Order: sequence, then structure tokens, then C-alpha cells
Amino acid sequence: GGGTIRFKEELAHGGNAGLDKAVARLEPIKKKHPDISWADLIAFVGVVAIETMGGPTIPFSYGRVDEMDPSTVTPDGRLPDADKGDGPGKKTQKGLRDVFYRMGFGDREIVALSGAHALGRCHADASGYVGPWSGTPLLFNNSYFVLLKGLEWTPDDQKAKFQYRDPSGNLMMLPSDIALIEDPKFKKYVLEYAKDQKVFFEDFSKAFEKLETLGTEGLTPLKTA
Repeated sequence: GGGTIRFKEELAHGGNAGLDKAVARLEPIKKKHPDISWADLIAFVGVVAIETMGGPTIPFSYGRVDEMDPSTVTPDGRLPDADKGDGPGKKTQKGLRDVFYRMGFGDREIVALSGAHALGRCHADASGYVGPWSGTPLLFNNSYFVLLKGLEWTPDDQKAKFQYRDPSGNLMMLPSDIALIEDPKFKKYVLEYAKDQKVFFEDFSKAFEKLETLGTEGLTPLKTA
């Protein structure tokens, strides 16, 4: 919170590998609009990016206050791990729940937020994993769930870190992704979202707004034309 991702101390966290490039892209915008807090800017960029790439409209509220001292950076290890040492097994499933339950999210919200893996790809020089989750990494849709349930995912022994590949070898899934279809309580939501993109969009919008407002108070809803 408080825009602390801009501090090198938080960028050094394992789960934030590669985000220094994103922060650098935002620096000219922050310089041009100094009255906007880093925290609001980062949160707003996320909302705009999702909508621009075809995703749902997500309500946004502003008024976050930046932390000014790197000592406020939270300890490393508070983000979900892609693999707790047992692939998509019980430890990795528990790891997802431990992180998100602590923040007040339930299983449905965990799966909904995981749907953001429809976007982008993993990079060897960041997380160590390699490849995109979907064939349309610049489009926000329910393809992540369709592919997760519809394709055969097998361990990829060609990669440095343990991950899964589809039959074509072009797409990948992390152990924590496969965990969503290994765990019956998670899987029911994967199947629901694969079947109905509208429901996925509705649930994602609510969960993402909740994520972006955790720990805040007194925010003002942004009114758009």
C-alpha cells in the first residue's frame, strides 16, 4: 500500500521481479501530474489497462496517500508462490489460500483474480518461468479458464523451473494454475468461468476493486462521463 512498490526495497521482493520496468514507464506520467499519488496512479493504471484490453469496467476511487519512507515496505513473502515445493499439490493450494484468506478473499475471488493470467507472459529473467498462458496475451477474456480446463497440461521438462505445457508447446501454466483444477473447491469456479465470461467479468470486477481498496479509507469515487 501507499505506493511503496516504487521503492527498490519492495521491487527486490521475489514476487515483484520485473516490475521495475513498469514503475519506470510510469515515472514520466507521475512527473507530469505530481498531484496524483503514486498509489492512485498505480491503481488507476491497472483499471484502465484491463478495460482497454477488453475486460470489465472496474469502479475506481481516489485519495490514496503515499508512504514516503522505505521502512514502511512490508516483508517479503506475502505474495502467493507459484510452487510451494509440491507442484500443484496441497502445499501450493494452501499457499494460495493463506495469502488471500489473510486479505479477506474467499475461494471464488481467488479463482476470479487468477483469471488475470489471460494477460501477458512469464519471463525467464524475472520469475524464471517462461511463456504465455493464452494465445491472446493482450486480450482480457475468460480464455485462461477455457484453456485450463480444456487442454491436456503436462510437465515441461525443457524448462529450468517446473511448469506445465499444452500439447502445442506454445502455452504454459504454473503449478499454482494447475492447482485450481486439482482442488475441487477451486475447480468448480474454473468450470463456471470457462462457461460464462459475463459471470467471470462481474466477479473479477468486484474482486479487483476490493483488492485495490484494501487498507484504504475515505476514498472518493471517480465520476466518468
